[in-house]
Amino acid sequence: MKKITTLWLFVAVVVIVPLSVFAVVKWYEQHVENLPVLGPENHRIGRFQFTDQYDNTISEDSWKNKVVVANFFFTHCMSVCPKMMYQLKRVQAYGDRKLVINSFSVDPERDSAGQLKVYSERLGVGSNWSLLTGDKKELYRFARKELLVSATDGDGGPDDFIHSDNLILIDKQKRIRGFYEGTDKDDVDRLIQDIKKLSN
Repeated sequence: MKKITTLWLFVAVVVIVPLSVFAVVKWYEQHVENLPVLGPENHRIGRFQFTDQYDNTISEDSWKNKVVVANFFFTHCMSVCPKMMYQLKRVQAYGDRKLVINSFSVDPERDSAGQLKVYSERLGVGSNWSLLTGDKKELYRFARKELLVSATDGDGGPDDFIHSDNLILIDKQKRIRGFYEGTDKDDVDRLIQDIKKLSN
């Protein structure tokens, strides 16, 4: 009897306790642990105004009380963008009503509202996902200065081009809370978990 008790005690110490600790740590990481606030101190996304695929104006007011996932793409991209958009469909399928997705074109000369509408229909985006276009200089300023996607300088001119596979997570206070590799399933899984933290 004493041997059986010792055996169970051994199993509890060697197997059950570590598994329990691991489960608690994972739960804490996924549900409680605070996300960092990224960017310069007190950085919040400023004013903007762009046009979506339905020719509607989208501004910072559209983000009020919303968790936002933003990214940059262009409709003629055949390499990174389709993979990133596929992963964003997974994010959208998560289905949180406080979530909006904004995808900003880095090729606004070709990506008119009409072109974005065709692309969005082919992609099958839902009502909480806007594909945005506008003035190139303003889009590039917004990418660099507000969403912090590129450390390089540029003027938004003809030779300036930003191509990032980052997904940017923004909280309800318009603060950046994370950057995620938009073509990596595991990183997008982490994004979905972080959206849950901000949505609570």
